[in-house]
Amino acid sequence: MHTLIIIDDEEEIRNGLSRFFPWHELGYEVVRTFDNGKAALDYLLTHPVDVALCDIRMPIMTGIELAERLHREKSETALLFLTGHKDFEYAKQAIIFNVNNYIVKPTKYEELYAIFSSLKLELDEKKGGSERKIESDHGSVIRAVKLFVNQHYQDVTLEKAANHVHLNPYYLSSYFKEKTGENFSDYVLRAKMRKAVELLADIRYKTYEVSEMVGYSNAKNFTRTFKKFYGVTPREYKQSGAPSE
Repeated sequence: MHTLIIIDDEEEIRNGLSRFFPWHELGYEVVRTFDNGKAALDYLLTHPVDVALCDIRMPIMTGIELAERLHREKSETALLFLTGHKDFEYAKQAIIFNVNNYIVKPTKYEELYAIFSSLKLELDEKKGGSERKIESDHGSVIRAVKLFVNQHYQDVTLEKAANHVHLNPYYLSSYFKEKTGENFSDYVLRAKMRKAVELLADIRYKTYEVSEMVGYSNAKNFTRTFKKFYGVTPREYKQSGAPSE
């Protein structure tokens, strides 16, 4: 688990983020919350913390002032700004002080999930004293997901694949893209199309039957997708031979 503190002078936001966002699913533990930057700084100077999610405009010490001080102290805490102010000057200062990201209120669940999912991968690699073990773990998850897709191509979904490897769907989507360079949905489509080619080569199956076998209840949708993917229709493929991806 990566340690996390939340800093915001608005109690409703502070408590809402700390209590109701699924941090544990992403691999984070909220260890403290603060209502101003000075209290957070005092804590950070004596306690190692992996991540700080911080509002910009606060009493006593602003988020910018906190970022400047942490930068001066060469702190390894990853700092993310949370603010309702779309102000370019703030954004520029965030860049100067190596702030990791800039999240505008009101926060969207999917955006927050994606940002912290990506950050977790960075923190894992930074923290892991054994890179080979981390990469091995990453590879095992990706292999398991790909195997699941190729075994259940007919009705596979992101939710089913995520459940199979015990990950949240939002996290798996970001994770899969990060590690393979390909969207999960694109990989599923490729698996379906490859299976379709294999089945179309068997003269026993008609196009509408292949369509159903790879998860398309509507044969017209299957034909349209197949042609977009391979450049020929299923009928044309049967007549002329194997298409190229």
